[in-house]
Amino acid sequence: MPDTTPRTSSEDLTKRLTHPRYPRSNRYDARWVIDNQMGPNALWLLEWLAPALGLDALRPGARVLDLGCGRAMTSIFLAREYDAQVTAADLWIKPDENAERVTEAGFADRVLPVHTEAHDLPFAEGSFDTIVSIDAYQYFGTNDLYLPSLTRLLKPGGRIGVVVPALREEPEGVEPPAHLAQWWQPDFWCFHTADWWRRHWTRSGAVEVEAADWLEDGWRDWLLWCDVIAEESPEELHRTMAREVGEMVRADEGRALGFVRLVGRRL
Repeated sequence: MPDTTPRTSSEDLTKRLTHPRYPRSNRYDARWVIDNQMGPNALWLLEWLAPALGLDALRPGARVLDLGCGRAMTSIFLAREYDAQVTAADLWIKPDENAERVTEAGFADRVLPVHTEAHDLPFAEGSFDTIVSIDAYQYFGTNDLYLPSLTRLLKPGGRIGVVVPALREEPEGVEPPAHLAQWWQPDFWCFHTADWWRRHWTRSGAVEVEAADWLEDGWRDWLLWCDVIAEESPEELHRTMAREVGEMVRADEGRALGFVRLVGRRL
C-alpha cells in the first residue's frame, strides 16, 4: 500500500530541525536525513563527536572507518565536511544500496561501502587513522575483548570515537529504572554511563581515554527527532518505533536517558 503519511513542506521541516548546536547538519536536506535515518539523528551525534576527535583525526585525506554506518549518511558527512576517505561498513544495509546513495551525493571517490560484521572486519592492522561509530557501538562493544581487537586496525596514535545511547546512572540490581519499566527492552541493558564506558575502555589497555562525557539536554534532541520521524518517515515501522521511543523519552525527561561521547587514542 502507498504511504499516506502527511508530508510537511521541506521549508517547515528545515525550520523545525534547524538546531544551533549543529550548524553543519543544518545544511543537509531535512527530507533526505529523515528518509535515510535508522535511529537517533546520526548527523547531530556525529557533529557533537567531531570536535572531541580533534582536527588531526579528521584532517583532509584521513582514512576513516565508519563502523555501523547504516545508510551511509555519516560517511557522506565525513567526506563532505572533512574531506576524509571513508570506509562505510555495515551489516544490515547492502553495499550496493549505500553505493547508490553515495554516488547520488557526489562522493563515490571518497566513500567505499562494504558489507561486514563488527567481529569480522577484513582490514589489515593499521589501516585507519580514525574509527567512528554512531549509535551502533553499544551493541558489540561492551565485550571486554572487543576494543583491543578493533583498535589493531588503527595506526599507533590513531583515534576511535563513538556516540552511544546512555544512562546517567547505572541501575542497581536487575531491574530497570521504575519509571521506564513499561518500555524497557532487554537490549537496553547495553546502555551505560560515561564513567562505565571510561572504565571499560581504560582497563582494556588498548587506548588512552581522552573524552567520556554526557550530551547536555540530549534527551530534548532525541525527543524532537522521534516526534518528527513518527510524523514524517516514509516507513511505517520507523514511525511506530519512533512513537514508542518518543513516549519513553518524554516520560523520562532526561532523568535517566541520553547520549555519551567517547574518544580514545590507540596506545
